[in-house]
Formats: sequence, structure tokens, C-alpha cells
Amino acid sequence: MRTLLNVTLLLLVFTGSFAQDIKKLEINHLSGNFYVYTTYKSWGGQPFPANAMYLVTDKGVVLFDSPWDSTQNQPLLDSIKARHQKDVVMCIATHSHEDRTGGLDFLKKKGVKTYTTKLTDEISKVKGEPRAEFLMESDTVFTVGQHKFQTYYAGAGHTPDNIVIWSEKEKVLYGGCLIKSTEAKDLGNLADASLRDWPGTIRSIQQKFRTPRYVIPGHQGWSDKSSLDHTLKLLIRHSTDHSDQ
Repeated sequence: MRTLLNVTLLLLVFTGSFAQDIKKLEINHLSGNFYVYTTYKSWGGQPFPANAMYLVTDKGVVLFDSPWDSTQNQPLLDSIKARHQKDVVMCIATHSHEDRTGGLDFLKKKGVKTYTTKLTDEISKVKGEPRAEFLMESDTVFTVGQHKFQTYYAGAGHTPDNIVIWSEKEKVLYGGCLIKSTEAKDLGNLADASLRDWPGTIRSIQQKFRTPRYVIPGHQGWSDKSSLDHTLKLLIRHSTDHSDQ
């Protein structure tokens, strides 16, 4: 009986460990040549997803942010190569946190051109975080192969430096951690947040990009494009809950 119990416990431990390892890298087609890829890290003792994107062009693949889980840097490149027969040629990180910039040094060593805003670089330099090879002084329009997309800084929010990326052709708005998934119950990591500026930043994005078909938040589910409105609701709720503090 004791032997059976021990075997059962070992199986449960093994199964639990295996379940933790299942979620490493997920790639889902979004629209046209856009794909959402998701990596995971432990948050509150559970695997927590970080969404990023890539765009397949005639000139190679463009990453919007690097993987959160650094063990997935090479698997991501390998998966893209196997799926599209193309190399990653560029990566744009949307703010200075690890789940966006953590893979920049790795990508640079692979010959990938890496970009951040000048503000992100200043923050990364102070914090000793990975830094990009190329800096954007202001909002920038990129043309890579047959695709055109633009970066846009609407103001502080989740961090002082968070930007979004917009594709006019596909109406894809990649929001990163500035935009909260409709699955989110709260605002998440507020260590570098500007709660006073964040609502105005979201409204500026809504004014500039009025008709997105897809809105991709930095974490959790991304199929519901009402995540901009949901982010505002979370900000209003947070302000109300903390109005006496």
C-alpha cells in the first residue's frame, strides 16, 4: 500500500512538473502576415502569458518585442524559420521591462537589428537592462518588404516609455503592456506606472487609431478588441478604490 501511495505521489509530482513545462512558446496566426506569439513565466506561482507579435515580409521577419522567457529566444527563431523559411531581421521593443527587452542582447548577437525609443534606452541604461542597437528619436514609419507600420508614443502609462505599433493596412494595433486584456482583473505591475497620465494616453490612442480590427495587449487573452475600453475601466476603478489614499 505504501509503495502504491509513493508511486501515485511521484506520478502527481511528475504530472504537475510536466504541466508547468507544457506552456513555453505558442504561435497563432492573426491576420495576413501577422502572428501573435506567447511565452510564459511564473507569476504568483502560476505560468503567466506574455504576448508579442511578428510580421512576415519579403525581406524577413520583424519581431514586435522579444520573448519574456529567455529560454524561448532560440526556439522562436527556429520556429519562425521552419514555418516561414525566413530569418528574423528586426526587433522593436515597446518599453524597457524584461518581457519586452529581455532578448535584445541575444538578438543582436544573431545579427538582428534591434530598435527602441531613445527614452526606453535611457531607462534601460540606468537600470542595467539590455539595450537596442538603434534608437528612434520620435514616432517612426518603417517599410520592410511589402509592409509598412508605424510606432506611436501617446504618453506615459504602464511605463514612462511605452509605445504602440500600428499597421494601417491590416488595422492591427499592437499595444504591449500599455493595454490590458479584457481578461485582466487589475492593472498588474504598477512599479513604473503613471496612473495620472495613463487614461489620457489610452484616449489619445483611441483618437488616432479609430478603427482597429485587432488590439493585442501585452498579457492574457487578445481576441477581444475592446481591451482599450477595458483598460480605461480598470483605471477608473483603481482611481475610485484609491481615492482616499
